[in-house]
Amino acid sequence: MWIDTHCHLDAAEFGTGALEIAARAGRAGVCAIVAMAVERANFATVAGLAARAPNVSYALGIHPICVPQARDEDLDALHAAAAAALEDPAFAGIGEIGLDFFLPQLCEPAMRAKQERFLREQLRIARELGLPVMLHVRKSQDQVLKHLRQIRPPSGIAHAFNGSFQQAQNFIDLGFHLGFGGNMTFTRALQIRRLASQLPLASIVLETDAPDIAPCWIHPGRNAPEELPRIGAVLAELRGIGVHEVCAAMHANTLAALPRLAARLAS
Repeated sequence: MWIDTHCHLDAAEFGTGALEIAARAGRAGVCAIVAMAVERANFATVAGLAARAPNVSYALGIHPICVPQARDEDLDALHAAAAAALEDPAFAGIGEIGLDFFLPQLCEPAMRAKQERFLREQLRIARELGLPVMLHVRKSQDQVLKHLRQIRPPSGIAHAFNGSFQQAQNFIDLGFHLGFGGNMTFTRALQIRRLASQLPLASIVLETDAPDIAPCWIHPGRNAPEELPRIGAVLAELRGIGVHEVCAAMHANTLAALPRLAARLAS
């Protein structure tokens, strides 16, 4: 069965239909979806979705795009919420966190510094609680790697990976998996397709980032977790192996990256 390691199921684009979207994904063969929080205001929302949908788990974190409005008290709230969520089998880890040095408003020196401070504090929470992290690494792979070497959580995923082979190997050497999704389906995405076809299969996990990063067959439409099996088929084609082999590998890789999800699926 397929696992969508990264989805924003509570996004406004889904309106009130998140539970039906999760159910549709389940009927398509997606046995688990990990819904990301992006700020303190939606911690309870993603946890609530997981409580109502049997194939939804969730992560709690403060996204770098939300850092400009975030306050230090939000980090305290994250620590408290994550510690309390350890009792919840649907809680998968800390995410979405990271650095974004693509958007101009996030690249000013003061905002870069705030992003890095929030990342480090969230890595400390993950390390203290023994939780994996789901990382946003847009135009920031080397900087994120620097912080991971200093504050190393037990495992995690570099979401929507689009770096170099050397950067990929550095994440792998730190025990991280690399997330691939809709971008991989575009024939013009040469570097992403090279990475997906040549990196060790054991280092890859699949994601949709729904409602974003729609695959080529629905671009520029709204992405959804039910697209994951077809995205997996693209990975199989790129690697010249069977879809069932890819599905089994992605399942095993995800459970290695997200041990709490593994425990939930095994129960």
